Amino acid sequence: MVTKSRPERLSAAFVKLTDTLVADYDVLDLLHTLVEESVNLLDAAHAGLLLADPEGNLQVLASTSEQSQLVEILQLEAGEGPCVECYHTGSVITVDDISGLGDRWPEFQRSALSMGFKSVHAVPLRVHAKVIGAMGLLGTSTGALSEEDAAIAQAMADVATISLLQERAVRESTVINEQLQRALASRVLIEQAKGVIAQTKNVDMSEAFSLLRTHARSTHQNLHDVAERVVRREVTI
Repeated sequence: MVTKSRPERLSAAFVKLTDTLVADYDVLDLLHTLVEESVNLLDAAHAGLLLADPEGNLQVLASTSEQSQLVEILQLEAGEGPCVECYHTGSVITVDDISGLGDRWPEFQRSALSMGFKSVHAVPLRVHAKVIGAMGLLGTSTGALSEEDAAIAQAMADVATISLLQERAVRESTVINEQLQRALASRVLIEQAKGVIAQTKNVDMSEAFSLLRTHARSTHQNLHDVAERVVRREVTI
């Protein structure tokens, strides 16, 4: 097996993201590709992504593990944390050492440290002045991302944001809201489907999602439709 160089892997990651510019792409698959490729390429252990619904309320839409998903959820419940601040300010937030936060974001600090995370780098999903979400890259060691990794993380987030907004915003501004609303509704179904698969296959939730996603891709269906069929017991994975 030929090992690809980092530039080759980076190029492949951008190709995956830009492939979503075709019609009828799966929003959730795009966002999971973003967090997965970011972790594969950068000095991060896990990643999570928050996306705003049409009313501006943040939701967890993608993560690379149950731990990173929980950290993002707890930020939303507390109403504060690096990703929440990143979204509201549109600025990169870097925490080299989570244990040194002091009184800043206590709920985030407790949850992140309990999950074994020691650093975080949050980048906005932004095009010009429009911010639609934030991605958090969580590290299991202290220290900031290198300048190169930080630049790559922002570039990947920018490409994903353009993929979400560009062609659909040109045709009709309401289409992106419909896409995001469907993605938010899909997330609920997917969590239910993960639970069904985890129980029937006796696997953890991360493996359950992997099985769900693999089935969707192999059968050329989107995650929403497959999850709905799993919850209705119309298909067994």
